[in-house]
Amino acid sequence: MLTTRTARTAAALVAVIALAAGCSGSGGKDSEDKSEGAQGGRAVDTPRLKIAMITHSGEGDTFWDIVQKGAKQAAAKDNVDFLYSNDKEAKGQAELVQAAIDKKVDGIVVTLAKPEAMEAVLKKAEQAGIPVVSINSGSEFSAKFGALSHIGQDESVAGEAVGTQLGKEGRKKVLCVIHEQGNVSLEQRCAGVKKTFDGKVENLNVDGTNAPSSQSSIEAKLQADPSIDAVVALGAPIAALAVKAKDDADSKAEIATFDLNAEVVRRLKAKEVGFAVDQQPYLQGYLAVDELWLYRTNANVLGGGKPVLTGPALVTGKDVPRLEKYTARGTR
Repeated sequence: MLTTRTARTAAALVAVIALAAGCSGSGGKDSEDKSEGAQGGRAVDTPRLKIAMITHSGEGDTFWDIVQKGAKQAAAKDNVDFLYSNDKEAKGQAELVQAAIDKKVDGIVVTLAKPEAMEAVLKKAEQAGIPVVSINSGSEFSAKFGALSHIGQDESVAGEAVGTQLGKEGRKKVLCVIHEQGNVSLEQRCAGVKKTFDGKVENLNVDGTNAPSSQSSIEAKLQADPSIDAVVALGAPIAALAVKAKDDADSKAEIATFDLNAEVVRRLKAKEVGFAVDQQPYLQGYLAVDELWLYRTNANVLGGGKPVLTGPALVTGKDVPRLEKYTARGTR
């Protein structure tokens, strides 16, 4: 179930930002219905800003769709021109950051999944006087690279929560599926699982951009080793493949996954997925844009030098009734 601590933290952050912004956006039922933000509503009267978000993934991925929903709602409220781009290659992502610098944007939101490629270009952003907020991945590199703060979950802690939960369920052998090699966040998740799980954890590297190949790899592993009684997917699309692979392999393994979307909620309801780790991507997008606006208009900085945590929260079938309408509209 959703942890009380995570819910309190997220609620408090949103409340603080709403107060700092002078409650300029529309609220209550009206804002709930307008998932894209202040559509037709009143935005702030601060000068128009331009904020770029550059991520390491995004094409056809519902997780990043949810991140963008949050960012766009904050942008609509804050009178911000929001620019989004992504590239799965580290070099390409760095080039997109440089392009944003060349456009003289007022702020940059960036992920640090492959941090070694981002350090130099983020130093250039700092030299150009462009504030940066990192989200989602690479929190330990954020301050070092000059970012104001990092917004996301602690991936190691999230992995540890999964390992602990699987241990409570009496699982003995876990297959942790890494769908993007070199992504530090995914590696940290599996390492976290291994740290707190009393049984055996084996990592399986697959090509997340090739769904049939990924499914076949998981299926082959389950067929070859019937002792695997849990599969941990590190993203919602991989969870769907793991469910199919389990069925085709006639395996009894439980499927657990990181990240939440409408399909994962349906699978939780159908008991095809045991539990999911929600890091609240909507908040990551919303808070990042809002923080840059607050910094530019009021010199505010979130976190006090520490990451602003949006997770982890373990979601089970019991949480489905409360979450269905939000995942249906693409905000959870």
